[in-house]
Amino acid sequence: MTTEEQTIRLEKPQGHGCFACGTANPIGLNMEFYRNENAICSEVTIGKQYEGWENMVHGGIVSTLLDEIMSWTVMYFKKSFLVTRKMDIKYIKPVPIETLLIVSGKLGKKVKEPKIQVGGQIRNKAGNLLVRSSGEFVMVPEEKLSTVSGALKKDMLRLFQGFS
Repeated sequence: MTTEEQTIRLEKPQGHGCFACGTANPIGLNMEFYRNENAICSEVTIGKQYEGWENMVHGGIVSTLLDEIMSWTVMYFKKSFLVTRKMDIKYIKPVPIETLLIVSGKLGKKVKEPKIQVGGQIRNKAGNLLVRSSGEFVMVPEEKLSTVSGALKKDMLRLFQGFS
């Protein structure tokens, strides 16, 4: 766990329907984010409604957590819109439901824009590594996001400006 002095809470757009971070999705995860040194992190507890095997978080939800934390890592450090190009996930230990999970993402060493390499992981409160991932994301100019509303684009651009 991190101390309050080490963390910087990140704002996020309000009223949008993203399953992972949206505030307007009644069945979503509503992830919150903070920066801890060179990582973007989120602390979440996944309920029984997202169970796979008994007492374990469904693998698709685990994948969602990692995709989202790696996306926010790119958004924060690169201040850019993006899409996920590919992800690799290694499930190391079962991810339990109803337990605090610390999800974190860091930019990778091989960065050749517009492609960005990112690493992610999920640990339990004791710090044990449960899952690790790597992903390749592509930064996308605002004008290429034709299916995204102008309102959300404006919200995200304001968000990027506020990232320090």
